[in-house]
Amino acid sequence: MAFELLVGLTLRDPALYAEYRRRMTPLLVEHGGRFRYDFVVSQVLATESDPEINRVFAISFPDRAAKETFFARPDYLAIKGELFDRAVKTRTILAEYERA
Repeated sequence: MAFELLVGLTLRDPALYAEYRRRMTPLLVEHGGRFRYDFVVSQVLATESDPEINRVFAISFPDRAAKETFFARPDYLAIKGELFDRAVKTRTILAEYERA
């Protein structure tokens, strides 16, 4: 079963975030991962977290172990530290689930 995360972000620098995505995507693909859905949000109507969420996406992995291995990769963590942390103000995990 595939394992997915539904994530909401508040971007502070969309161009820097685009560079993060460009550089991390090949690593994601190596782990069988992909972005299934990706939305730029114009209006948040209800939220239990940051009311400024402006990006929502579903990221999919073959299983939970692949997700955990991917996010622990030293080369991914280097890209995250260089780009993601500067580009993103907040990150909210909206859901984690298995998908057939």
